[in-house]
Amino acid sequence: MNLTGKKVAVLGCGRSGVSAARLALAKGAGDVCIFDSDPHASCADSSLRFVPGATEDDARNYAAELVVLSPGIEADIPWTLAFTAIGAPIIGEIELAYNYYPGRIIAITGTNGKTTTTALIEHILLQAGKTAKACGNYGYPFCELAMEPNAPEFAVLEVSSFQMETIHSFRPEVAIWLNFAPDHMDRYTKVEDYFNAKLRIFENMTEEQQAIIRVGENMPAIRPQVQEFSSVVGSGRLYYSQNYIMEAGRPLMGLRGTAMEQAHNAENSMAAILACRSVGLSDEVIEHGIRTFSPPGHRCETVAEMDGILWLNDSKSTNLHSTEAAVRSQTRPIILLAGGKDKGLDYSAINPMLAQKARCCIVFGQIADQLENTFSAVCKTVKVQTVEQAVAAAAQQAMRGDVVLFSPGTSSFDQFSGYVQRGQCFRNAVLRTLNL
Repeated sequence: MNLTGKKVAVLGCGRSGVSAARLALAKGAGDVCIFDSDPHASCADSSLRFVPGATEDDARNYAAELVVLSPGIEADIPWTLAFTAIGAPIIGEIELAYNYYPGRIIAITGTNGKTTTTALIEHILLQAGKTAKACGNYGYPFCELAMEPNAPEFAVLEVSSFQMETIHSFRPEVAIWLNFAPDHMDRYTKVEDYFNAKLRIFENMTEEQQAIIRVGENMPAIRPQVQEFSSVVGSGRLYYSQNYIMEAGRPLMGLRGTAMEQAHNAENSMAAILACRSVGLSDEVIEHGIRTFSPPGHRCETVAEMDGILWLNDSKSTNLHSTEAAVRSQTRPIILLAGGKDKGLDYSAINPMLAQKARCCIVFGQIADQLENTFSAVCKTVKVQTVEQAVAAAAQQAMRGDVVLFSPGTSSFDQFSGYVQRGQCFRNAVLRTLNL
């Protein structure tokens, strides 16, 4: 990609947009300007040209020769298309960085588990003495990595469907497809559109490269070599059985006592093992990395255990599939706390599992009425307004031997800035309730 002298419009003033603007300038662009449609938006780098409250007229008047789109902005809306009035191509921050990053790329996508798997692979590589950095949708902006004078050997890149919409030449050495379930139906009109956007991760890969895929994902034919993993006994190259990762009928690695022993994290571990093998690491080195790994916060993390009741924070659960995985992983009776923003999802699919595992569901937020109507068919359901009220209700319902599982199953934007703030609210409420 030759940016010398070009006019580059960067849409969106978040971290990825600011990083894309910096990279474009570093690579010789003649003029770079960040545009945001929000009149109250601000830019973290005052040295960059920035237009808040940008209109379609601003877009057409700028006459960009390249448009770099932040993942939160749709490519086919009139405001975005106004920037292409003279035929400027649209790419994303991932595509821009790919053209300048000199190292090896392991890319991870999936509806759930991306961040944990990304962090785990980065940790294993670092423990193995490699230089690596988690980036993309988690960690460092990929464009920042591409600007480093001594770029690490590996970029461990979490990618979302939004980011894959705007690739052209992006091609990882190893691509992981963890799972797929309906999500983001407030952005996509059809489930197939969401699936096909994520599927683009394999689009430019060759027969020599590796695709690591969970068994049962109903994938079409793809060019890279496929290695499969599964939590179903006897299925896939690696599978999980009774706290062991198995290969060819024999135990490969025990997960008991590690932070990864629950079934959904076992799947993340198997994907990481296959990826790290694909780039030349030994099983001994990989196992050491898994045993010394602590997952990022708000992912089924223990907040407290008192009077025989375990309180788990799974605020990162922003869709039904993630909540289903968290519920499936529990071996104790569950008090489930769920709710948040309405994303247009059908939650009845989880009812059979709740009927088996949940003693009570406590629902809150914008979607509380829908969840109450859905879950009350299979278990006792209590509706409240806030997370704090949900914790208080859980304390009344829970008995010795229960697990109180805060796994909202949707996004937090009805009441919070994101899942981290929501998880911290839950944590604080639990500690106050238990006088800890």
